Amino acid sequence: MSLPLQDSVFFARKESHLWRNYTFSIVAELRHIRRWPTRSTNISQTEYCSDEAKERIKKLLRKPEISVSPYDTAWVAMVPSPHSPMKPFFPECLNWLLENQCPDGSWACAHHHHLLHKDIISSTLACIIALKKWAVGEEQMQRGIHFIQSSFDVAFDEHQITPLGFDILFPSMLEYASSLSLNMNLQPDKLNSIRRKRDVQLKRFFVPFSSYHSQSVEMELHMAYLAEGTGKSLDWERVMKYQWKNGSLFNCPSTTAAAFIELPNTNCLNYLQSAVKKFGNAVSHTFPLDTFCKLYTVDILESLGISRFFEREIEDVLDETYRGWLRGDEEIFMDSSACSLAFRLLRMHGYHVTSDHLVKSIQDWFSTSNGPVKDNRTVLEWYKASQLVIYPDELELGKQNLRLKRFLELSISSGSLYSAQLSQNIDQEVKRALQYPFYAIIDGIAKRTNIEHYKLTNTRILKTTYCSPNFACEEFLSLALEDFNNCQQTHRDEVLALESWVINNELDKLKFARQKSVYCYFSVAASIFSPELSDARLSWAKNAILTTVVDDFFDFGGSIEELENLIHLVEVWNVDMEAECCSKNVTIIFLALKHMVQEIGDKCYSLQERDVINHIIQIWLDLLYSMMKEAEWSIRKTIPAMDDYIQNAYTSFALGPIVLPTLYLIGPKLTESMVQHPEYLDLFRSTSICGRLLNDIRSCDREMKEDTLNAVQLLITSSNGEITKEMAIESIRNMIRMAQMELLRIVVEKSSVIPKPCKEVFLHMVKVVHFFYSKDDGFSSDNMMETARKTIYEPIPRPTGQ
Repeated sequence: MSLPLQDSVFFARKESHLWRNYTFSIVAELRHIRRWPTRSTNISQTEYCSDEAKERIKKLLRKPEISVSPYDTAWVAMVPSPHSPMKPFFPECLNWLLENQCPDGSWACAHHHHLLHKDIISSTLACIIALKKWAVGEEQMQRGIHFIQSSFDVAFDEHQITPLGFDILFPSMLEYASSLSLNMNLQPDKLNSIRRKRDVQLKRFFVPFSSYHSQSVEMELHMAYLAEGTGKSLDWERVMKYQWKNGSLFNCPSTTAAAFIELPNTNCLNYLQSAVKKFGNAVSHTFPLDTFCKLYTVDILESLGISRFFEREIEDVLDETYRGWLRGDEEIFMDSSACSLAFRLLRMHGYHVTSDHLVKSIQDWFSTSNGPVKDNRTVLEWYKASQLVIYPDELELGKQNLRLKRFLELSISSGSLYSAQLSQNIDQEVKRALQYPFYAIIDGIAKRTNIEHYKLTNTRILKTTYCSPNFACEEFLSLALEDFNNCQQTHRDEVLALESWVINNELDKLKFARQKSVYCYFSVAASIFSPELSDARLSWAKNAILTTVVDDFFDFGGSIEELENLIHLVEVWNVDMEAECCSKNVTIIFLALKHMVQEIGDKCYSLQERDVINHIIQIWLDLLYSMMKEAEWSIRKTIPAMDDYIQNAYTSFALGPIVLPTLYLIGPKLTESMVQHPEYLDLFRSTSICGRLLNDIRSCDREMKEDTLNAVQLLITSSNGEITKEMAIESIRNMIRMAQMELLRIVVEKSSVIPKPCKEVFLHMVKVVHFFYSKDDGFSSDNMMETARKTIYEPIPRPTGQ
């Protein structure tokens, strides 16, 4: 009688498979599924709403929308005519102020937040000053003054959100109002208090700015941005060195208007005219902002998993952005958030962008003791972008990523995170970004998290507030919710079909094999979730289930005779089962494999218009040969060279049967020459090496005790003890980073042999193995089960309070 492998004194079990460490009760899940509602029957109404939402979003991608700013419109209204200084150059802006006062006497945007009263009194004061300057709107002025008198205490309220530069701008405008003989009738002690606070701020910024020394560029920039709060005491010639090519100062109408008032400049005036032309009689707080708004919308659509509905529009946005990148547009490069967002999106979509400017921006910020950056969302954008290292000469980008990671970690621990976007929980967003870096973000899981945490607030604040539906709108949320729940219904149907497949093929009768149907399916449903890719998902899941079974069979479920018999059957393929099969277990495994390969092959033929069955059989043979080699090494106590181990282990990790047949079902044609191309092989090798080495790091302590082959142990052994376990692990992490870098480079490159949708399947799998094997991901069997349940079974209810 043959000796089962687990009973051999030479055999040590190698836990090589992705789902080895997790257990799951499919029966419990099938009972649980009945609790959830089926797809809505009101299909026509849903589709109508969906179509409306899509059209609205397409319009936002073509033509972004942004609110007007009373504060900036007031400053532009103060601009005198170059030819007649006693008249306003923009009377239409003055008329806008007269026509848009709120019933309470303030000038506040419709989007104002209950914690934005400092912004409201600042904007109201600017509007009063503009009216006083041109001696119009006496009634509006008096109502505005009354509002400021009744609301003046909010200037001292620490619970209110303080706009950028408020402590300088507001008291300076009060002095300007006084110089215009505007009697505000404010309490002298409070006026003195707010002025003292302003003087402290000015002492910090203004004195070094005037004396040309001991002042960082960032501090100087900050003061120039707040130039309307310093009046004639500022060296305006120095301020004007920050004038952009479009004539503006920082794309900010209020700063540019103040500069023109103090130092008339044709380019400034041309910029202000274009800003007013945008709205006809008012201006926004930042102009232009179209590029950032479009990019931000693209990022939202991708994070919510609905970008596939807008592929043409997104391509147009990115093409336009790339042209701007090549031109060196200031709208991109002078805005750190826009630059990092453009870099990240362009790189991920295959545009050739270098990281030089991004790296320099981050280095400059760190060199100025973190500068005056007030919005940690900018730092978060830098962190996300700096993860996308794809070239060996971008090591500096990787170094900056580590610096940003440490900074964000310290910011969380100190509670100093701040976002200019209202009602956004920046702390939780940063924590998620640190916990799940780029390679550990599974799209479907992130999609659900982003929908659940989505906020409809689209207001941001710098010197004053501004809002845009491009930042957040109802259509984003409604379409994402509908799409997620519809996809999930498809996924639930597929899980039931998958379980029937397991039973029909008697895989549930293999007592040695763990039942991993839901986990195997979860890994693909969370990665490839479009309903139309059902065949691809089921190919991935069925192959994953069978590789799990075969892995168990090689580890402890079968004897040497049975393993050799299984390999022989696959080699011959068309065999007499009764004569050739040596055991019931072998029969079950081989028949399940044969029927599955035939089924997948038929589906592939309808898409590829060629027979790929022989290729799928060869993929499985490669896996079986590699597993047998590891078994033989273990029996003979052979210690292979590291290169030999890696060469075999990346195949034995069993991703080949899971990933490679799936590529045929994604959509694009894959020719015979493509699947033989080095690029195809490199994608598979890099993906599998990441998985194998992540597994080896995770399991090294146990496998070293069991004297099982492991990359960590091999490095230590080959060094004759000169390398410690920690050094070996760090060396392997470097190997993983290099494999990731190579993989991502191939995936994002446009000039490629393999179609992009197929390349992305490899990236999906790398993210899956990171998610499962990262020791810092905090996942136990229980909360992995919970994640799988939420991904497949639990629809997302509409958030309350939106």
